[in-house]
Amino acid sequence: MWKGDNLMARKLRLGLMKRRSLWGVVFTAPFIIGFLLFFVKPMYESVRYCFHKMEVTQNGFNMVFVGWDNFRYAFRTDPNFLRLFTETVVGILTNIPTILIFSFFAASVLNQEFRGRTLARVIFFLPVVLRSGIIAEIEASDKLTQALALNFMGASNGSGVSVTRVALALVRNLRIPLGFVEFISEAVTSIGEIISASAIPIIIFLAGLQGIPSSLFEASTIEGATKWESFWKITFPLVSPLFITNIVYIIVDSFTAPGNELVSYISSIAWGRNLYGVSVAMTWVYFGAIAAILALVFLILSRRVFYMGD
Repeated sequence: MWKGDNLMARKLRLGLMKRRSLWGVVFTAPFIIGFLLFFVKPMYESVRYCFHKMEVTQNGFNMVFVGWDNFRYAFRTDPNFLRLFTETVVGILTNIPTILIFSFFAASVLNQEFRGRTLARVIFFLPVVLRSGIIAEIEASDKLTQALALNFMGASNGSGVSVTRVALALVRNLRIPLGFVEFISEAVTSIGEIISASAIPIIIFLAGLQGIPSSLFEASTIEGATKWESFWKITFPLVSPLFITNIVYIIVDSFTAPGNELVSYISSIAWGRNLYGVSVAMTWVYFGAIAAILALVFLILSRRVFYMGD
C-alpha cells in the first residue's frame, strides 16, 4: 500500500512538472516567434551584405560578391575606422570600472537613512531623463549663448552659434592657455558622462542592497563583527551577481549611446558615401568586439560571484 501511494505521488509530481514546462513553452513562444521573424532574417541579410557590394541601378540595385574586400577596406583603406574603433573599445573598457565603483558607492550612500534621501535618489536618476535630447534643444535655443556670442564674437544674430564656439571666444578674450581649457573640458565631460551612465546601475545596486535581509547584519553585530567586516562578508558577496548585470548594461548602453562616434561614423559610411557593404562589415567588427568583451566578462566573473543558496 505504501509503495502504491509513493508511486502515485511520483506520477502526480511528474505530471505537475510537465504542465509547468508546457506553460513555460507557451509564455516563451511569442518571443521565439518574434526572434525568428524579426531577428534571424535581418541578421542573415546583414551577413550576406558583408561580402557583397551594392550597386544602385535604374531598376533597383545589384549585389556583387566581393569576398573580404569590405573588411579590407575598413581596416586598410578607410582613414578613420580603425582609430575610432580602438578609441571606442578602449573607452568602454576604461569606463566599466569607473562607472561600477561610482554607482556602487552612490547606491551604498543612498541606502542609508538620512534626511532628504528621496530627493537625493531623484537627483541621481535625473541624468536618464536629461539624456533624451533636452540639453541639445536648450543649447540650440539658449538666449544666454546668443547674448555671449554678440559680446565676444561680434555676431549679428544667434544663428549657427554653439556653446563650443562661445567657449573658444571666451578663451581668446581672456587669454587662457588652450591646453588647460581642453584638459578641464575633458575632465568635466568625463565626470558628466560617468554620472549620466551610472543612473541605471545605481538603481540596480540599490535594489540589491535593499533586498539583503536585515537579520544578517543583526547577527553579525551580535557576533562582534565591525561594519567593515559586515560589508565584505555580507553586503559585497550578496550583491556580487549584480556586478555582472551592471557590466552587461554598461557595455550595451555604451554600444548604443547616441553620442557614440563610431556608430555615427558607420552610419555616415552607409548613407553619406553609399558604401553599404563596408558599413555592415564595420558593424559586424564592432559587434564582434562587444560580444568578445561580454564573453570575457562572463568567463572571468561568473565563477567568482556568490549566489544565495549555493
